[in-house]
Amino acid sequence: MTKRTASKYKLDRRMGENIWGRPKSPVNRRDYGPGQHGQRRKGKLSDYGTQLRAKQKLKGYYGDVTEKQFKRCYTEATKIKGDTSQNLIGLLERRLDMIVYRAKFAPTIFAARQLVSHGHIRVNGTKCNIASRRINVGEEVSLSDKAQQMALVIEAQSLPEREVPEYVAVDGNSKAIFNRVPTLDEVPYPVKMEPNLVVEFYSR
Repeated sequence: MTKRTASKYKLDRRMGENIWGRPKSPVNRRDYGPGQHGQRRKGKLSDYGTQLRAKQKLKGYYGDVTEKQFKRCYTEATKIKGDTSQNLIGLLERRLDMIVYRAKFAPTIFAARQLVSHGHIRVNGTKCNIASRRINVGEEVSLSDKAQQMALVIEAQSLPEREVPEYVAVDGNSKAIFNRVPTLDEVPYPVKMEPNLVVEFYSR
């Protein structure tokens, strides 16, 4: 399991954007950077700075996955036929913790990862506690009986701030089927993501 080494909302402040679209985000109240110099006028970012920022934002959105995992995803994306930036998004959206989050089984990607690592998630009826496991089209992801009674899960399913995307078909309150690998424009990001800049960053 990837260990979160800092408060998740610090990323929001650093980027100046509400990355997960959560009502609790401090950016909703303070849309400037953190620290005593946060309100100073920002200098123009270099090309490298813009690319690095795009990478940090995308990596942070998916639960701050490790650099090793993220770069491995990029390397795999380059080997698949087609647009590398679209392939990268497709691979990230196929992660088990992301399917759990998209199906609204958890309120945040971090809570989704915890559900998986604590053994509350089944893939095709078999327990799986590997958050980075890649889900194939047609596979079923479900909650254990215990998880279905958890307050965290019940709360997540009633959240009005996000909808279940079309590429994840939810059956009742405990099962979801991964219908297809999405394209960038199908993924419901609350802010603009630029995977093309991530590709530029790694291909320098």
